[in-house]
Amino acid sequence: MSIFVRNALIALGITILVMGTVAYAVHYTNQQRLSEISRMQTQLSTDTLSLETQFALLENAPCEDISDGTSFSQELSNLGDRLSFTEGRLGSDDPQVLELKKEYALLEIRDYLLMQKLSTTCHITPVVTLYFYSNAGDCTACNRAGYALSYLRQTYPRLRVYSFDYNLSLGALKTLIQVEKVKPQLPAFVIQGKRYYGFTSLDNLKKDFPKSLFATSTATSTVSKKK
Repeated sequence: MSIFVRNALIALGITILVMGTVAYAVHYTNQQRLSEISRMQTQLSTDTLSLETQFALLENAPCEDISDGTSFSQELSNLGDRLSFTEGRLGSDDPQVLELKKEYALLEIRDYLLMQKLSTTCHITPVVTLYFYSNAGDCTACNRAGYALSYLRQTYPRLRVYSFDYNLSLGALKTLIQVEKVKPQLPAFVIQGKRYYGFTSLDNLKKDFPKSLFATSTATSTVSKKK
């Protein structure tokens, strides 16, 4: 066997090995991606049923048994953190991620409506914030606003934050935007029914919240960063 033929065979072997490694890596990545999506879908399905059950229970529960929050609301926040992580890995325009965001947005809207009802009938006083952002690249301050709200949510337990992608194609979300009269000037906030636009700093954002939030909440030392 000539040196030329031997070198050619070695090169071919190396090429096949490299191609096989790449193919395996792509297959593994795709399997991980599908598994992650599947877990999120299962979690959302379970939480949807949980929310529906809590609606039925809370509608008939005595007001003295209801606090400013529900256990589902914390689960919803944790699920939002996981969805943000998944979106960061797979991309905000991934079709399956978009479907997950729609399901999650519906859960948020339902919890928001529940808290409105409980606030009226049971006179509880959570501080509610609707936050509207965009991943389309036209909102340079949205990431910083998201970090700031994540910090406030985890530091002040009475604060309830519902985050929505303003451009998400979802009828219920479009209706919420119309009802709340939110303009496409992002980031946008609806804090206790009042609308605010733009973000400069955490200190300035805190000025838009009622002072009672900071006076009566028990602050924690945990600072968590999200999308």
